[in-house]
Amino acid sequence: MKLASPARWFALALLAVAAAVVTDAGSATAADKDGFVTLFNGKDLQGWKTTGNWYAEGDGVLAIKPRPGESGWQRYDAYLWHSKEYGDFVLDLEFKLPPGGNSGVFFRVGDVKNPVETGFEIQILDSLGKPDDKLTHHDNGGLIRTAAPTKNASKPAGEWNRMIVTAKGQQLKVELNGQQIMDIDLSQTAGKDKPARGALGLQDHGLPLWFRNIRIKELK
Repeated sequence: MKLASPARWFALALLAVAAAVVTDAGSATAADKDGFVTLFNGKDLQGWKTTGNWYAEGDGVLAIKPRPGESGWQRYDAYLWHSKEYGDFVLDLEFKLPPGGNSGVFFRVGDVKNPVETGFEIQILDSLGKPDDKLTHHDNGGLIRTAAPTKNASKPAGEWNRMIVTAKGQQLKVELNGQQIMDIDLSQTAGKDKPARGALGLQDHGLPLWFRNIRIKELK
């Protein structure tokens, strides 16, 4: 058998390394030191699916600019759905709304064609200035149809808000701009029979909005 020359072995090794790099680039993003994985790569919608007008705006910002005639929250296929399902997790993201803006974070959705009935939604809304004792499930950080946030931690329209959602078993916690605004037992709510695992999505409400630094850590 003829042995390959040292030069040929070196070339083959370089090809193997290149192939490994390409394979890794096409796979899921590796977790950081804290166990978080970035869900938006800042360049395109790899890992997501939608019929809506979501796009990479630049500087790591994910944006949506509804096309003419696109309005109404029931256009479920225009929501931005991640290709992977999640059960127990910590979701950390930032969002920015225009005046009167409205969106939401869906999780544990059993059927993306009917997310309201088969999953959970944390509301994103321009709720600045509303008194704490007047907040409802429909205000910023509330769990739609289930529970209101305990305080109004919203920032003004046009500023970045940071939201952290922790779902572990039946316990749900929501933190907004460094303040805990929800800590509930889902088994004691109307959502007790909803899936423990399902789709993760961002809502297209027919209004402009922006997201960045979307990260998730799966919990054991």
